[in-house]
Amino acid sequence: MSSVNPTVDPADDSPNFHLEKEPHHNPGTLLGFWIYLMSDCLIFAVLFATRAVVGSNFAGAPIPKDVFDIKLIMVSTFCLLFSSITYGFAVLQMQQNRLNGVLLWLAITGLLGAAFIYIELYEFAHLIHVGASPQSSASWSSFYALVGTHGLHVSFGLLWLIVLMVQTRMYGLTVANQRRLFCLSMFWHFLDLIWLGVVSLVYLTGVML
Repeated sequence: MSSVNPTVDPADDSPNFHLEKEPHHNPGTLLGFWIYLMSDCLIFAVLFATRAVVGSNFAGAPIPKDVFDIKLIMVSTFCLLFSSITYGFAVLQMQQNRLNGVLLWLAITGLLGAAFIYIELYEFAHLIHVGASPQSSASWSSFYALVGTHGLHVSFGLLWLIVLMVQTRMYGLTVANQRRLFCLSMFWHFLDLIWLGVVSLVYLTGVML
């Protein structure tokens, strides 16, 4: 959309008008990113379906209700969900053109995401230690494939976040940086939704079997 600003010549009573282009998101970039998210949805759909098919095939390996630490999972879930809220605050600061506020909330988001990854790695180490390794059964193989793929996405999101913080710090809230921040926002919220599915269909269902 364009705005029209009048300019008045002191020697002329009639106003002159010129057009100023307002910054806007590139629709092609956003469309491409939506297509990428849909392809990611297909990947996770396959992983969820695989988990549903082989989820009860433990072949003598430990069962989830004996090895899952639900309290720890709830802590990691809180970290990831709250990081979506803090990213939302960063977007609000971006809309108000407050650079320092954007960087602050992005840093908090990154810390929460890093805490989530740390807890996930700790959980993997604990499960392997008690005998629930990827090689122990088809069920545990599907577990590591699903949860690990989600963790890799979060790790990629953290790397993307760090790069964006550096770019935003160096060049400010340019139109390009705002578009990148918006795309990362969609990606981050998408990972939250996937994680809610993991908690519901893997962890909570696992402890009830």
